[in-house]
Amino acid sequence: MVKITGKIEIQKEIEKKIEKTVEGILDLKKLIEKNLKENITILLSFILAGAIHLSSSDIHLEPKEKDVKMRIRIDGMLHDVLIIPSEIYHFLLSRIKLLAGLKLNIHNRPQDGSFSVVLSLILKKGKVKEIEIRTSALPTDYGESIVMRILDPESLRSIEELGLREDLLELFKKEIKKPNGMILVTGPTGSGKTTTLYAFLKYLKRPEIKIITIEDPIEYRLEGISQTEVHPEKGYDFANGLRAIVRQDPDVILVGEIRDLETAQIAIQAALTGHLVFSTLHTNDAAGTIPRLVSLGANPSNIAPAINLAIAQRLVRKVCPKCFIWRTPTEEEKELLKNQLNDLPEGLKKKYLPENLDTLQIKEGRGCKYCNFCGYKGRVGIFEAIVVNDEMENLILKNPSIPEIKKLAKKHGMVTMFQDGLIKVLLGITTIEEVERVAKEE
Repeated sequence: MVKITGKIEIQKEIEKKIEKTVEGILDLKKLIEKNLKENITILLSFILAGAIHLSSSDIHLEPKEKDVKMRIRIDGMLHDVLIIPSEIYHFLLSRIKLLAGLKLNIHNRPQDGSFSVVLSLILKKGKVKEIEIRTSALPTDYGESIVMRILDPESLRSIEELGLREDLLELFKKEIKKPNGMILVTGPTGSGKTTTLYAFLKYLKRPEIKIITIEDPIEYRLEGISQTEVHPEKGYDFANGLRAIVRQDPDVILVGEIRDLETAQIAIQAALTGHLVFSTLHTNDAAGTIPRLVSLGANPSNIAPAINLAIAQRLVRKVCPKCFIWRTPTEEEKELLKNQLNDLPEGLKKKYLPENLDTLQIKEGRGCKYCNFCGYKGRVGIFEAIVVNDEMENLILKNPSIPEIKKLAKKHGMVTMFQDGLIKVLLGITTIEEVERVAKEE
């Protein structure tokens, strides 16, 4: 586990100033520029508290030839904030390294550390709040680049807040209540897999259930569950950790990621012997889960009875609630909606697809200070899920291709991620452009 070595308490005056004056990135830029000549702790306080106030997930400080660029990531997108003079960055870098427990005299190799920020006003929770800042330093041509990852425990969602359709929400609740089997969540880095798995754990967490996790690294700390972190350099990897966890008699196991055959085999075995196992895989869609496990070397005759549910997900940005307009979709957009949603299961088609698309109105963000002029604010998940029933189990035994799995899943009512995204367009949550950007089907 990366040790939290330092702590920075944000002054109430700084928080008040940010709450009062910062609505978007331009406001933050002006505020930081105004305080560039302040002492380094105050400058860092404005940077950290401002980024947290704007719901950023990361702060990037990138040295260039003559100065340093500061960028922040909001809703998965990086935004330029301001340019910091190199002579100021020199002191800022030292302060961050000191807080994060990084060696000040090492500049030629990567270092990782962590510190925490204490807030009492921002986010209006009415209590003192501590947020972990996971810090990475990387040597570049023009000096050390710093990325600070903001791990806000408040960003964890309940299962009801994930953005699931009613039918999917009921399905997920039913599947995660089963006493054994495996549920796999798939998608690329940054698609919200960890958030979904933690939502499952929060839903299941109660005194009579023992939950143990093995992660790389532990991103959020949950009370009432046992969390462990891999240390490959010490010989404690996912496979070894999972082997040890099974001996602890857990009811539910979360494995951060299945990366190799050994981990896959132990996880499958645990699922077959009375444990409920959650994990993640890197695949493009839910149907790719089975071939991915087979490519790692797992036996289809073990995979088939072990897996209960395969989920794939992405995150799409939501239309800004402050600057949206309603508009009539173009003929091409109507055609796309009709073609893609026509093969929805009858109940969902009746519920979501209007009979007459000519009267349909969809939302679009115009761009304002609140959403940093991009038209979007916040993100929500789009999902697809394959339930492994008897017919699917029999197909898995034959080592099927992805199209074969997808065909059978659709026969049993699977809604693809792309279709789920388009349903969210009809509901006024996101836009067609955003769904196509994130989950365009081949």
